[in-house]
Amino acid sequence: MATARAPRLHPGAWWIWALGLGTAATRTTNPLLLGLLVGVSGYVVAVCRPDTPWARSYAAFVKLALAVLLIRLGFAVVLGSPVPGTHVVVTLPELPLPAWAQGIRLGGRVTAEALVFACYDGLKLATLLICVGAANALASPSRLLKSLPGALYEAGVAVVVALTFAPHLIADARRLRAARRLRGRPDSGVRGLLQVGLPVLEGALERSVALAAAMDARGYGRVAEVPRAVHRTTAALTLGGLLGVCAGTYGLLTAEGAAYGLPLLLAGVAAALGGLRLGGRRSPRTRYRPDAWGGRAWLVAGSGAAVAALLAVAAGYDPQGLRPGVVPLVAPALPLWPAGAVLLGLLPSFVASEEPS
Repeated sequence: MATARAPRLHPGAWWIWALGLGTAATRTTNPLLLGLLVGVSGYVVAVCRPDTPWARSYAAFVKLALAVLLIRLGFAVVLGSPVPGTHVVVTLPELPLPAWAQGIRLGGRVTAEALVFACYDGLKLATLLICVGAANALASPSRLLKSLPGALYEAGVAVVVALTFAPHLIADARRLRAARRLRGRPDSGVRGLLQVGLPVLEGALERSVALAAAMDARGYGRVAEVPRAVHRTTAALTLGGLLGVCAGTYGLLTAEGAAYGLPLLLAGVAAALGGLRLGGRRSPRTRYRPDAWGGRAWLVAGSGAAVAALLAVAAGYDPQGLRPGVVPLVAPALPLWPAGAVLLGLLPSFVASEEPS
């Protein structure tokens, strides 16, 4: 007898999980912890991602992260680094600059300390990009749009169209390159890039026109009439809430604002949610088979939030372990309990491994 398939996981849970891992990456420059975060996200993507076009975008984000890391190292080599060092790796010819460009140099000594510092800094940003790529590979953009509140529907459509552009572009490029290889034509080099790139851009333009026609046929942009007082209250709550979120986040990130940061952040979130709820009255729409936020969604989202919270706590108790120094140059050590906290991010591979396509 066939068993009932588990309900689909809410796409918002995947984004909360991925953003939790990305937030944890911003709290450390330890390459061992950052590599562990990359490994956790990659394993969950390999186990849980469905067989869909957007799920193949993870490799593109990994390549983008590697490019960011190489660019950061290149800047450290060419433009120098504020980190002092004594272990000279290479000495490049230094170009003289005018007096108004003091503090900037081109060439000169390249030290091992500066390269290690740039590698740590670039690896942090690369890990954040890979975590965002994991969310793109695991969460369906259309289902995520369906779950947004009415006030964010129009902005959500623009974001979803932007997020789905890259996966579709990658799928079109792969299809055209495979077709050219079957015909015995080159698919690499400048000539192959031009002959593949033009059809890909043409297909993207045709898809954009078809999308615009479909949105127009479905009444996109239609709004309901609401009283002027509701308009003003919605704008005041939303703007005040966003300002409160920004001020509260800044307070949490600084030592001086720790006392007022959390209350201001919670008040801003509550005001913004109230504004979004009122703003949803202008966008009357229905949802076909809405995704339910069940127990598995709580586990997936909670695992990412737990990783972010534990790494934030660890950054306060063991700053040397999470941010190893480069002067003097020492090998980074793996802090045990922060590493165990990162492994909590593997929970989705057990509770959401049967995610249907």
